[in-house]
Amino acid sequence: MWVFHVKQQATGSQPRVLAIANQKGGVGKTTTAVNLAGELARRGRRVLLIDIDPQGNATTSLGIAKAALTVTTYDLLLGGAPPETIPLASGRERLDIIPADQELAGAAVELVTLERREWRLRDGIAPLLHRYDWIVIDCPPSLGLLTLNALCAAQSVLIPLQCEYLALEGLAQLKTTLERVREHLNPLLRILGVVMTMYDGRTNLAQQVVDEVQRYFPQLICRTLIPRSVRLSEAPSHGRMAYEYDPHGRGAQAYALLTDELIGREERV
Repeated sequence: MWVFHVKQQATGSQPRVLAIANQKGGVGKTTTAVNLAGELARRGRRVLLIDIDPQGNATTSLGIAKAALTVTTYDLLLGGAPPETIPLASGRERLDIIPADQELAGAAVELVTLERREWRLRDGIAPLLHRYDWIVIDCPPSLGLLTLNALCAAQSVLIPLQCEYLALEGLAQLKTTLERVREHLNPLLRILGVVMTMYDGRTNLAQQVVDEVQRYFPQLICRTLIPRSVRLSEAPSHGRMAYEYDPHGRGAQAYALLTDELIGREERV
């Protein structure tokens, strides 16, 4: 159970900080975070991708060997190294990453007794804000302290939602959680959008789920649907993003369209 502390007041200008969150696993959070970060960098934005999931899948997806890491998100949260020394070059122009490995699992326990435990990520990235236009945070599949840190650091949340029968139930739970965070901790937090993932247009169920989300959350659902794609699933095993692995594939094209859509939404705020 979370214990909420005092609200953090808004500060000066800063980059757009976006958390990719859903308490369910296997809904495309990491795929969305990695490909959105890559597409933003391709459009000339300076981007920092933060992997705050102990599984470290975003790190692996960029072809970074976790065994060789010397600093990670763990050090950012626990003060193990100066923040300015933690981001790594991803090997792509304008895209850096703060990587993660299994050591991060211990941070959730260690954070419990620390002061400002909900704000460790926001405090940690403060010295880095001037470097980037966008910061994208890949959250773990839970609503624990690591995700809470991401929600307190972010201005907005993107919710990937798999096209399956129980999707709405999970979305309602997450929406309630976000409202609690906004009320007690981060009044600036808002939902940027809900993106439907693993969409298979050949099935009636997928379209029915999209229609239901459209009916209940008409202002939140993204127009872009992310298709179920073998090539999209294969890309991380090669340490590559969709546009690098299969630039003309449906998955790469969908994430390019999604990025343009989200940029448009942010610029209208």
